[in-house]
Amino acid sequence: MYEGCIIEHIDQSRFICSVCLQDKGGKLHVLTRLSREVNLPSKRAILISKSSLDPSSSREILLDKLRRIDETRTELQSGVKPRELWELIHDEKESFDHRYLAHLVFGDAISEDHVSAVVRALFEDRIYFKLKESQFLPNPPERVAELIRQREEEAAREIILREGSAWIRDVLKGNPAEPPVCRDEVVDLLTDAALYGQDASGAKFAAEIISTAGLSTLEDGRKILVSLGVWEEDENLDLIRDGIETGFSEELLREASTVAARGADMSDREDFRHLPCITVDGVLTRDFDDAFSVHTEGNDFVVGVHITDVAAVIPPGSPLDTEAMGRLSSLYLHRRQVPMLPEELSENALSLIEGQDRPSVSLICRFDSHGNIQHYRLASGIIRVHRQLVYDQVNELLAEDDELRKLHRIAHALRRDRFSRGALDLTLPDVKICFDEGEGLTVALHDQDTPSRLIVEELMILYNLLSARWCREREIPLLYRTQASPSERLSEEAADRFLYVFQQLRKLSPLQLDVNSGPHSGLGVEIYTQCTSPIRRYLDLVVQRQIKAGLEDTTPPLSVDDLNTLRMSAEPALRRLGLIKRTELRYWIVKYMSQNPGRIYPALVLSDTKTRYRVLVKDVMLVAEIRKQPSHQLLPGQHTFVRVVKADPWKDVLELDFTGTDTR
Repeated sequence: MYEGCIIEHIDQSRFICSVCLQDKGGKLHVLTRLSREVNLPSKRAILISKSSLDPSSSREILLDKLRRIDETRTELQSGVKPRELWELIHDEKESFDHRYLAHLVFGDAISEDHVSAVVRALFEDRIYFKLKESQFLPNPPERVAELIRQREEEAAREIILREGSAWIRDVLKGNPAEPPVCRDEVVDLLTDAALYGQDASGAKFAAEIISTAGLSTLEDGRKILVSLGVWEEDENLDLIRDGIETGFSEELLREASTVAARGADMSDREDFRHLPCITVDGVLTRDFDDAFSVHTEGNDFVVGVHITDVAAVIPPGSPLDTEAMGRLSSLYLHRRQVPMLPEELSENALSLIEGQDRPSVSLICRFDSHGNIQHYRLASGIIRVHRQLVYDQVNELLAEDDELRKLHRIAHALRRDRFSRGALDLTLPDVKICFDEGEGLTVALHDQDTPSRLIVEELMILYNLLSARWCREREIPLLYRTQASPSERLSEEAADRFLYVFQQLRKLSPLQLDVNSGPHSGLGVEIYTQCTSPIRRYLDLVVQRQIKAGLEDTTPPLSVDDLNTLRMSAEPALRRLGLIKRTELRYWIVKYMSQNPGRIYPALVLSDTKTRYRVLVKDVMLVAEIRKQPSHQLLPGQHTFVRVVKADPWKDVLELDFTGTDTR
C-alpha cells in the first residue's frame, strides 16, 4: 500500500526522511537518507506523502532523490515562523491539521514539501504548538510564556556549564583566567553544594559543573571555592549557613560614629574617678566592659564592680539596638571576632579604656574583715580606669600589690561561701589555639584555677547575684538565670579529676532563662542574672536597662510579658551561637591532629557502650569515640594512649585507635 511513499518519522528528536521499500502491514520497511534500512511501525510515521518513488530503482537513485526532497523541505522550513502562525490562530482554541497550517503559511499553491516544512518547524520549535493525534493545538499564552522561560534558562544553563567548568579547569591548573560573565552563578551553585551537599537546591547542576571541570564529588566544591579565592582555607561554614553578618552597614557605622561623638549624659552621676579602678582581661581582649576597685574604711573592705553603662548610650528601638538584638551576642572565634556592636563603640567609646572617663553602673559592696557582706548598693557613676592588666600580670603582681591581694582575699571568701551553699567546681583547662606567622598551628591548655581568674569570676558572680536580688526586692521585671539541683551529686574524692567533671556535667540540670527568680545550683546562689557584659551580650544590656530604670525611679522598658517574649526568641539563637563556637574549636583541634599524623596522645576513658568507648584526649581536651576491639577491654576512669588514624576537619572526621594502656 505504501511502497514508494516518502515517510517522515522522528528518531532521537530529529526528523528522518525515508522511502518505503515494503509495506508489511503494520510495519514499514524503509530506506533512510543515511542509507539505513529499518523496520518502522506504521503508527510512528508523522507524514506519508502521496507522491511516491519507484522502490525498484537503484539504491543510489533512491538516496539521491531522498536527499533532494529533504533539502527542499529543509529550505522551505526556514520560511516558517511559528510565533507569527501562533499569533494568527491561538485565540481560536482548536486544533489544526498540517495542510491547513501549510495554506496559512504558504498560500493556496502548496505541495507535500510545504506541509512537511510546517510540520518540521512546529515540531522542532515546541513552544507555540503541541502535536496531538496528528493535529497541532496552539498552546495557551501562559504555557508559551513558561516554555520561553524554560528555554532561556536552559540556554543560560548551557553557558554556565560550558564557561564555568572551563574557568574552573584553568584555575585548578594554576592558569590565570578571567572570570566568565556567569561567575556569580557558578560561585553560588558551588557554595550551596559545599554548604548543604545533596540537600542543596542546585546540587545536581553543581555536580555536573564539577564533573565537567574534571573533579568528582560535591565535596570538591569547597576545594574549588578555595582555589577561586572565594573562601579561605579554613572558612567557617557555620557563619555562612546561618547568615551571620561579620561586618556592619555604612548606615550603622555612621550611627555608631554619631553615638560615640555624642557620648553619655554625665550629669547626676556619682563620681567614682578617685577609686583605683583596674581591668583584668585576656591578652587579646579589645572590649573592656568591667572594672574593679577596692579600698579600706576602718576594718572593712569596700569593693567596687563597675560595668560600662551601654544603656546610657544606646536606647531601645534605635538602629544600633535593633542590630544588637538581631546578633544577640558577640562571637569570639579563633581567627575572627564578630562584635555585637561596631568597633567604634565596643572597642572605644563604650570600652573601659585606661585614663578615659566612662559612664558606669557600679556595685559598691562593703565587706567585713572576714569577707562577709555588710551592705551593698547600685549606682549610676563615672569611673576612670587606672590600670589595665592581663591575667598573667595579676598572678605575678599578687604577692606585692596590696589592691590585688585585697581583691583576691575577698574573692576567696566569696568562693568559700558559695561552695558551702552547694556550688560545684567543674572548671577544666581552657583550650587555646595558637597560630604562628607561617600558618603553623598549636594547641595549648591554660589553667583556669589561678588567682586572677578567681578574682574576675567571683566579682562577676557577685555583681550578677546582687543585681538580681536588688531587682527582686524592688519588683523590677528581670530575666533570671536558674538551674535546678543536679540529678546526682558525685564524689570528687574517689575519681580522676577529669572523669569527675565530665560525669558530673552529665548529671546537671539544664540552665534556664526565666522571668521568675529561682536558685542557680551550679553556682550555689539563691538568685542570679547576667548583666556584666552589655557590650557583647544583648540580654545583659536588656537587664542593665531594667536596673537603670530602678535607679532612676522610672518605669522599666520591658514588662514581664515583654521579657518572656524576648526570652523565647533568644534561647534557640543563643544555643546556635554556642554550637558554632564549639564546632569551630573542634575544627581547629581536629586540624591540629591532622597535621600531626602518628602522634600518640594520653587519653582517659569516660564511658562506653556496646560498640564504642567515649574518651577524653587530654592534651587537647577533645572528647572522641573509638570503636571497641576484642584486644582492648577498658573501664571508665582508665588511662590509655591513642593515635590518630584519620583526621579531616572539613568533614569533622576523627578516627582514633588505641596504642596501649597506662597502668598508673
